[in-house]
Amino acid sequence: MDDQGCPRCKTTKYRNPSLKLMVNVCGHTLCENCVEMLFVRGSGNCVQCDRLLRKNNFRVQLFEDPTVDKEVDIRKRVLKIYNKRDFDFPSLREYNDYLEEVEDIVYNLTNNIDVENTKQRMELYQRENRDLIQRNKVKLSREQEELEELLLLEQQGNEQRRLELLQEEQRQLQAKKKNKQALLDELEQSRLPATILLAQHKARAAELETQIEQQKQAVKPTILFSSGIQMHQTVSLHPVSMIEEELYQYQPLQVETYGPLVPELEQLGRLGYLNHVRAALPQDTAGGYTSALACHRAVQDAFSGLFLQGMNSSTASV
Repeated sequence: MDDQGCPRCKTTKYRNPSLKLMVNVCGHTLCENCVEMLFVRGSGNCVQCDRLLRKNNFRVQLFEDPTVDKEVDIRKRVLKIYNKRDFDFPSLREYNDYLEEVEDIVYNLTNNIDVENTKQRMELYQRENRDLIQRNKVKLSREQEELEELLLLEQQGNEQRRLELLQEEQRQLQAKKKNKQALLDELEQSRLPATILLAQHKARAAELETQIEQQKQAVKPTILFSSGIQMHQTVSLHPVSMIEEELYQYQPLQVETYGPLVPELEQLGRLGYLNHVRAALPQDTAGGYTSALACHRAVQDAFSGLFLQGMNSSTASV
């Protein structure tokens, strides 16, 4: 937070917590007061990169790093042109290559790498795919409108359920008050013993609580999911292409030790190998150490290469 500040007037968030920083398309920040002073005519040059900027392109900095704001703005502009969907491609690999190309463009423009060639590539793509881009824009706007309508319906439904729940709580509270007042009236007017009246009141209160619990459980079924899809609606999804590959099969590792056969780990205790090996302490076993495992590795090292004597002598004679 101490580093966040205006590069022109040197005011920081530490000195002025209410400082409002603005960022433009170049990714450099200015405070709101400096923007009003420098861009009084509607346009001007950036203090840091001397790029021509417009005042109406300044927006409040949302992230601590202004580069993130710059990337978000660039990504929005790029995705308005590169707006294809997965079903616009014949294969998943081509769609992934397309997404990788989009990420390369965003990265280049964000980090000022080969900017001119990147912009030319975007312009060429826009000219070649003008009709498709326009169709996808219309389709996206239509889907956005449908989604907003579904969200509005969901909000209205939630508000309706909230009001119904509030009314139900009011009715339950009134019923409890009425039951309590009825008990007081009976105690005042009735000639029955108070114990009998209290027992009757407890029975009525228990019956009322049972009715309240039943009403809580009888909740109206939701007709819409949070995503906007209706209950019991058949959704057509594109099938995922299955990649058929041969499953991996583990093959035990065969190591030639050029020595006697090493006993198995489970046989070391029975064959007496562990008689003179220190038992593992509790702090040793925390990392998975066991005395049998250490002994087994020592026996492997001891047996390894014992049969190489003949081979060494024949090699020496040659």
